[in-house]
Amino acid sequence: MGAVFGIVAAVIALVGLVVALGHVGYLALLGNAAKKRGLSGGTTADYVNSRWKVAGGAAGVALLGLLLTGAESVPVDLVGLLLGGGAGVYAKQALDSTRSRFRTLP
Repeated sequence: MGAVFGIVAAVIALVGLVVALGHVGYLALLGNAAKKRGLSGGTTADYVNSRWKVAGGAAGVALLGLLLTGAESVPVDLVGLLLGGGAGVYAKQALDSTRSRFRTLP
């Protein structure tokens, strides 16, 4: 039963890491577009620069959670699941916040 829990914890932590890395990637794309716009993208570039710590922290916590799920212990797997899943949920909320701030309607 512990092996099944470990697999489930690893999958949840992996999904959390993918979401956190998606937030990092979105900020990278947004920052690149802001730099190409020059002075008119200054506000966007400032916002992106202020969000790097949040995105990097969430990705780091999600990676730590994924690494913890490799243990042979159910309590350690549970901690990894909570860290990876929690970081994924937090990164998803941060990504949605960033996307809604810069969403343009056609």
